[in-house]
Amino acid sequence: QVQLVESGGGLVQAGGSLRLSCAASGRTFSAYAMGWFRQAPGKEREFVAGISGSGLSTYYADSVKGRFTISRDNAKNTVYLQMNSLKAEHTAAYYCAMSRSSSEKGPYDRWGQGTQVTVSS
Repeated sequence: QVQLVESGGGLVQAGGSLRLSCAASGRTFSAYAMGWFRQAPGKEREFVAGISGSGLSTYYADSVKGRFTISRDNAKNTVYLQMNSLKAEHTAAYYCAMSRSSSEKGPYDRWGQGTQVTVSS
């Protein structure tokens, strides 16, 4: 059974940085792409970033390109999301997801419980 456990969320001032982590278990980690999604209050969940199983390929939503970086450590079964220059609009619950394939574009079918990121202006 796949388990995804996020950590690293919290309250940060605008302009600050956070690094989210997601520890995965239950599948051969390196065989599957991983991603991050977010859901702001009153909005639908949206894709943020994805990384291939090998870690060699990444894919970002236009809104976060140049600001967020996704990475993974297959030896630790962990995926990260480094978020820099945060703005109030980045406030959301962030969810880790595991794909059904090795492609960073998904589809994603397993989800963590989410970690809250709040950016104060």
